[in-house]
Amino acid sequence: MAQELDPVDVVTVGVGWTGGIIAKELAEEGYEVVGLERGGERSTEDWLTVHDELGYALRYKLMQDLSRETITFRHEPGDTALPMRRYGAFLPGTGVGGAGVHWNGVTWRFLPYDFEIRSETIDRYGEDSIPEDMQLQDWGITYEELEPYFDEFEYMAGISGVAGNIEGEIQDDGNPHEGPRSRDFPLPPMMETPALETFMDGAEEVGFEPFMQPSANLSESYENTDGVQLGQCEYCGYCERFGCEWGAKSDPTVTVLPVAHETGNFELRTHSNVVELLYDEDEEEVTGVKYVDHRTNDVYEQPADVVALTAYVLNNVRLLLLSGIGEPYDPETGDGVVGKNYCYQNFGGAATGFFDDEEWNLYMGAGALGAAFDDINGDNFDHEDRDFLHGGSVSMSQTGERPIANNPVPEDTPSWGSEFKEQSLEYNHSSLSISCQGAVLPFQNNYLDLDPNYTDDYGLPLLRMTFNWHEQDYALSEFASDVCERVMEAMGADTVEATGGLEGDFDIIPYQSTHNTGGAIMGADPEESVVNNYLQCWDAHNLFIPGASAFAHNSGYNPTGTVGALAYRAAEGIEDYLESPDLLADAES
Repeated sequence: MAQELDPVDVVTVGVGWTGGIIAKELAEEGYEVVGLERGGERSTEDWLTVHDELGYALRYKLMQDLSRETITFRHEPGDTALPMRRYGAFLPGTGVGGAGVHWNGVTWRFLPYDFEIRSETIDRYGEDSIPEDMQLQDWGITYEELEPYFDEFEYMAGISGVAGNIEGEIQDDGNPHEGPRSRDFPLPPMMETPALETFMDGAEEVGFEPFMQPSANLSESYENTDGVQLGQCEYCGYCERFGCEWGAKSDPTVTVLPVAHETGNFELRTHSNVVELLYDEDEEEVTGVKYVDHRTNDVYEQPADVVALTAYVLNNVRLLLLSGIGEPYDPETGDGVVGKNYCYQNFGGAATGFFDDEEWNLYMGAGALGAAFDDINGDNFDHEDRDFLHGGSVSMSQTGERPIANNPVPEDTPSWGSEFKEQSLEYNHSSLSISCQGAVLPFQNNYLDLDPNYTDDYGLPLLRMTFNWHEQDYALSEFASDVCERVMEAMGADTVEATGGLEGDFDIIPYQSTHNTGGAIMGADPEESVVNNYLQCWDAHNLFIPGASAFAHNSGYNPTGTVGALAYRAAEGIEDYLESPDLLADAES
């Protein structure tokens, strides 16, 4: 039997970027906030001298335990889904800070086009340009409305970059295709290495406009807007799948969470696995959450005036489905909203170049050290004669060549033996790769629901993912592969190997990206979305669901910058709701 605890003002389900931002914002206003995190606590001290590539990059020490909970996967609705028994395409994290600890730090704002994508596409190309089974929809908010929250996140996190558009004025050296920003980045961009200069020179020669990409690896030491002192990046090359011992990669454990703790109004409970949102359907509200302390298996109910569902994308959707909140999406009829518009990321367009007479120090690097161009992203180019919509950002990153997993060799090289060793030594510092991070748009048969056959450690149904590529994805990736190949040739590579685009069905086995989105999408219509533009649930007025689960599609960018902006927007909405409980009126306008 569950033990009922004393009620609090706000409980967050997960303590990563979204949970941390909401905890800080509400605790500073004097509200009592409890953060429930199913993993353990972390700090910068945990990473001191721990550059353990085998343990963290290959054995996934910071990731969710798949033996206790995983997902099942299939390509089509008629297929039988099978459990993901080992990590592959994506890596959901666990523990305080969540993916905000093990991320690389690339921090984009989605384009103005993204937030009004259906309207803008129809205005420019007509309704017939949208395939019949593509469920493209506007987000219920504009870039202009979200810009102050982007700015707030960037100045809290200390993002390094160079602006390309300040209040509509195009700036030198920045991204000329970005949405207008109210001011420049808080810190200058990271260093332009010789390898990145080679990429930018090649991109310019082909006719594109490259720039240093925005980074949460700090180019300088920085005191943020909350008075937190952050360190300067050492370019050690251990960002992705690792925590940063210097506090030089902005993450929740070194930014928002210490501030929340200092208020005295925030309580963090680790090893607390939420298994249900307590839902009163008649009153259209949640009364709290039920969770299990997995160290003792004790069960608790935590009442709260507001619940913020701030877990990872897949866990947000699963908890909604397990708790009976909202109508589950039905791919046959198109009815329902929970689980709808699941999207992934398209990395099918890429090229690698091998240089016989060039060498760079590629051991040095950082997760978000890179250069990019946006000329083929969003609707920054004419799609009139294209057989796909949207596009992607093309970039080259110098993340640091770690010793175990980084052995680039030409494709005709054997995968072991003396020739493999010889080629590995030859090209370890003489090969460069560029790729297009392509958008994935929503289709009728790509969705999330509960699996009827498989359960987790507690006997609860696993989340089932149904996803496959469509002609849209193949065409985009083929176009992007050609762009990457042309740029690599202009960079002077002696041998260029391009992917040619996606082939076959989506493969969940090799790692690609942890950029899962959708399933609890935002919008202006309760019939088409789960949450409004304050991330407030239409079916439970005191439930807020920020995070990438709210994305109505996935753009050609990393999601965290937009996740951060939506978290600040949600925090504002929660505060307004606590002052005057109701459906937030502004969200309907």
